[in-house]
Amino acid sequence: MLSLRSAIIQGLIATTLIAASLVVATQWAAAMLGSQPALGAAWCEIFGLKLYAPWKLFVWWLAFDSQAPDVFARAGAVAAFGGIAGGAVAVGGAARRASRKNTITTYGSARWADDADVRDAQLMSEKGIVLGLWHGQYLRHDGPEHVIAVAPTRSGKGVGLVVPTLLTWPHSAVIHDIKGENWFLTAGWRSRFSHCLLFDPTNPLSARFNPLLEVRKGPMEVRDVQNIADILVDPEGAREQRDHWEKTAHALLVGTILHVLYAEEEKTLARVATFLADPARSIQRTLSIMLTTNHLGTDATPIVHPVVASVARELLNKADNERSGVVSTAMSLLGLYRDPIIAQTTCASDWSIADLMQAERPVSLYLVVPPSDISRTRPLVRLILNQIGRRLTETLPKETESQRKLLLMLDEFPALGRLDFFESSLAFLAGYGVRAFLVAQSLHQIDKAYGPNHAILDNCHVRVAFAPNDERTARRLSDALGTATELRAQKNLSGRRLAAWLSHVTVSEQETARPLLTPGEILQFPTTDALVLVSGVAPIRARKLQYYADLNFLARRLPA
Repeated sequence: MLSLRSAIIQGLIATTLIAASLVVATQWAAAMLGSQPALGAAWCEIFGLKLYAPWKLFVWWLAFDSQAPDVFARAGAVAAFGGIAGGAVAVGGAARRASRKNTITTYGSARWADDADVRDAQLMSEKGIVLGLWHGQYLRHDGPEHVIAVAPTRSGKGVGLVVPTLLTWPHSAVIHDIKGENWFLTAGWRSRFSHCLLFDPTNPLSARFNPLLEVRKGPMEVRDVQNIADILVDPEGAREQRDHWEKTAHALLVGTILHVLYAEEEKTLARVATFLADPARSIQRTLSIMLTTNHLGTDATPIVHPVVASVARELLNKADNERSGVVSTAMSLLGLYRDPIIAQTTCASDWSIADLMQAERPVSLYLVVPPSDISRTRPLVRLILNQIGRRLTETLPKETESQRKLLLMLDEFPALGRLDFFESSLAFLAGYGVRAFLVAQSLHQIDKAYGPNHAILDNCHVRVAFAPNDERTARRLSDALGTATELRAQKNLSGRRLAAWLSHVTVSEQETARPLLTPGEILQFPTTDALVLVSGVAPIRARKLQYYADLNFLARRLPA
């Protein structure tokens, strides 16, 4: 009702201006022409002043323009000024009402980002993580914040996000590449400026990495070994609490790994497995060897490692049945390393974790696992990522040190299971020069791996989403986009049904809340578009990028 009343008032003002200007122009023209009888009869006369009908001006103009052109030109200018002023009032009122509809925020102020928003967010950088296209230009994020992409399978996340980013990222990168596609498409270009490594534990020709060689002997050794045992005891990342057998097996693994590092020539996880399950001796004999081996001393003064001795004595003091259960649990966790190919790819190291940030050239490490071996090799990949995350966040780099940036490109990262340290470290990884780009098929997939109260999304300030396949992800995206306030007009008609006209017509406007996109609209989102959500910026409706349709990226697709 308020909007209708305002429109009526503005209409009356505009009409009054037009009528008043016409009256003034007509009376002025009559005065200039001396109110001659040829002008016709006046409407009325007040105090000797003849008042003519306003439209008489146009009649006189047609009849006497040739005799007094200057008079009618000036009178026409006065009338035209009134018309322009009235029109300006009408247009201005309409514009104010239209702008009012766009600025009301009673129920929410959600809106789509415009060019100014995108540029203010510094998303038009010439480098950084590729997010999509904005009006034909690359949409990139070059800040320290982490990025997460949620897109179902075969929706274009690889060709639109992963590959373009790897073909433009000039620093070190760790790429979780399940099928090896990213190696095939990007390693050729990345090898021009970085040392590219393909680690496939199921391939005898793979680059090698021995997790035990990352253990630093001395004050840090127990911590490093305990971190390795943490992953070995929880190979799937699904256990929040350990039972008695897992806790005791964890202690046995710590002691055995330390013994192997100090006393065995082959310092590998495969050797840990064969040492504990040597068919030539009993477990009691094995524990006795650990208890009596000279780890830290000299031939003259032998010294047994205190942690190894403590673990061995603890196991020897247990009953046979309990000891057997502990050893069986530990051996079940080392079964992967009995595979001769796994043993071969983990027998030595062709690279170290420190190389990722401190080598002369950037390093591109591709962690490739065939889909058929994902479940079997998951513990090893989890172990490597856990070691990388922990080692690179131990000490802040000094300003005088040259340290590279590192991109953690984890495609299908929920398939790795829950990485507790990785989840918590997202909050501070950026301070160490490490930026994460996480890719998942749905939010439900992340919840399944990390639980409903995880902090993954909380620490990813940039989120990219394609049209989802599940309703739960659609609902959460709809909530994230926010709510807008709309004005809806309602028309009420009253009067007799058979009357020639209605006696009352009432038009009112009502403010209502509406999601920027409903869950149903998100499920039907165009396959060519993407949603980009950046903290502190209005939602961006971008276009998907396809590297094979872009000459800039095609030029960088070189043989691996």
